Amino acid sequence: MEAKNNNLLLEVKDLKTYFYSETGIARAVDDVSLKLCEGETLGIVGESGCGKSVTALSIMQLIPNPPGKIVSGEIHLAGRGDLTRFTEKEMRKIRGNEISMIFQEPMTSLNPVFRIGNQISEAIELHQETTRKAVLDRTIEMLKLVGISSPEKRVRDYPHQLSGGMRQRVMIAMALSCNPRLMLADEPTTALDVTIQAQILDLMNKLKEEVGTSIVLITHNLGVIAEMAQNVSVMYAGVVVENTDVRTLFANPLHPYTVGLLTSIPRADHGAGKKRRLNTIPGIVPSLLNLPVGCRFSDRCSHVHEPCHKWEPPLAYPKNGIETDHSVRCWLHLTPPDEG
Repeated sequence: MEAKNNNLLLEVKDLKTYFYSETGIARAVDDVSLKLCEGETLGIVGESGCGKSVTALSIMQLIPNPPGKIVSGEIHLAGRGDLTRFTEKEMRKIRGNEISMIFQEPMTSLNPVFRIGNQISEAIELHQETTRKAVLDRTIEMLKLVGISSPEKRVRDYPHQLSGGMRQRVMIAMALSCNPRLMLADEPTTALDVTIQAQILDLMNKLKEEVGTSIVLITHNLGVIAEMAQNVSVMYAGVVVENTDVRTLFANPLHPYTVGLLTSIPRADHGAGKKRRLNTIPGIVPSLLNLPVGCRFSDRCSHVHEPCHKWEPPLAYPKNGIETDHSVRCWLHLTPPDEG
């Protein structure tokens, strides 16, 4: 997938992040490449266990070692170079300041024994030389920015005193407190009801426009992708299986896994007085310790044929060559080695 403009902010090249155990090597992220331009949102979508969160943690250089390790690849942030070569001390200056992350579950990400005001102000104090009053004013300003009422009082609240939606807003306030260039949002609407989900997504879109932060949005919800992202990468079993812009993905999905995800979404226009069973993708994501030979989706694919069990397809542009900005990892659309 090519960048839509020349202001490339993040480029991940051939990233491999493995986890080592007595039972074997789990290739959680295996040769993943991504691009994100300034002011855009890149969606990463897939089932649980596909490597989405590990990709984000690799960008943040937060992979626990042991058991995990970035084996190879590059993570380039504009103006900073390859983050995989940074020391921990150098990364501490980047995290929270230039790259921030909204973690999946705010109740476990927020420290229960500290007031939310202290947790937001910590990043401001760490990265910006300023007075205590200025830090407090900035903290209150951030709570107000994310739509929390009475922010002057809320800064003294503890996480358990807030609803799930308000805790998520606090996480967003923390992530944006130092005006980062890049925000990684890992399932930011998980466990929230649909009304609060819509509010959080509207808030993120609004803040992206106002603050100018680019977003990598990790989710399993294609509806969220349709509303939020400009480009999308579909991940399966540690690899990207399809890369394109959002409109193209919904209009012309190529990979059978992507098609399966799209056809399993409930649609209001499918009613018409008739009961209709939702499509499902059979089976489960394979164990990263025991991946199938050839295509990683072959055991669940209804279009599987001989090459799928022999070779793992690369991520490449389709053999018809019509869409130059739409890459896929599937032998239905690529030429197998014995046919080349």
